[in-house]
Amino acid sequence: MEIDDSEGRIRNIHQDLIDVYGEQGNHDDSDGVRQLLITILSQNVADENTARAAENLFNEYKNYKEIENSDVGRLADTINPAGLPQTKAQRLKRTLTALREHGEKEDYSVDFLGDMEDSNAQEWLEQIKGIGPKTASVLLNFHFDADVIPVDTHVERISKRFRLIPFSASNQKAHDLLNESVPHDIKNSFHKLVIEHGKNNCTARNPTCGNTKLKKYCSRYKHVENGELEPEEFPPEDL
Repeated sequence: MEIDDSEGRIRNIHQDLIDVYGEQGNHDDSDGVRQLLITILSQNVADENTARAAENLFNEYKNYKEIENSDVGRLADTINPAGLPQTKAQRLKRTLTALREHGEKEDYSVDFLGDMEDSNAQEWLEQIKGIGPKTASVLLNFHFDADVIPVDTHVERISKRFRLIPFSASNQKAHDLLNESVPHDIKNSFHKLVIEHGKNNCTARNPTCGNTKLKKYCSRYKHVENGELEPEEFPPEDL
C-alpha cells in the first residue's frame, strides 16, 4: 500500500470512525491552564490514572500559585498515580512559572496564546521543558480550535498502519505530516476517534481490526490477517 493522505480518503476514514464509535463530545475547555496541567499529567499514562492524579492535585491545592510554590516532593506525592511523579511535578511547576512570568499581571492564563499564530503558540509552549508537540497540540486544538492535531502513540500507530504517513516517520515528522493533511474542521474529532480505535481495536499487539469496517484502510490487516506475513514480519522493509 502506497502512502495516501488525500483529503477525500481522510474524510472517508473519519466518517467510518464515526459510524463505528459515534460522534465525540467536546472537551471542557473553560480553563486552559487546568487543561494544560492535566495534559502534562496524562503523558504516557492511562486515563484512569490521569483522572486520579488530577483529582488529588486540585483537592490538595487551592490555586495555581500554591502548586507553583509547592515543595517538589509534596507535589510528586500528590500526583503519584500519574507516574513519573518527580518529573511531572517539575514540569507542572515550570509551566506555571512560565505562564505567570508571561502574564501582564503575573496571573496564570493561556489566553495570550490565542492571539498568536498557531505555529508561534506551539513554539512558545514547546520551549517549556517537558512540553512536547502532543501536549502543546492538545491545548491549542481543544482550547483554541487551532489548526493542529495532537499525535499520541495511538494516532501515530494507526496513521502508519492506514498509510497516511510512512512507517519511518518520527513522532515529530508524524505531527508535521498529519497537520498538513488532516483538514482543520475534523482535526479534533479525527484525533479523538482514532484514539478510540486504538484503544478498542487497533491495539499495538493482537489488534481486532477485522471486527470493524476500518479494516479496509489497514495495511497490517491486508498483510498479516490475510496470511501474507507473520505479525513479527510487519511492517516489511519495502512497505
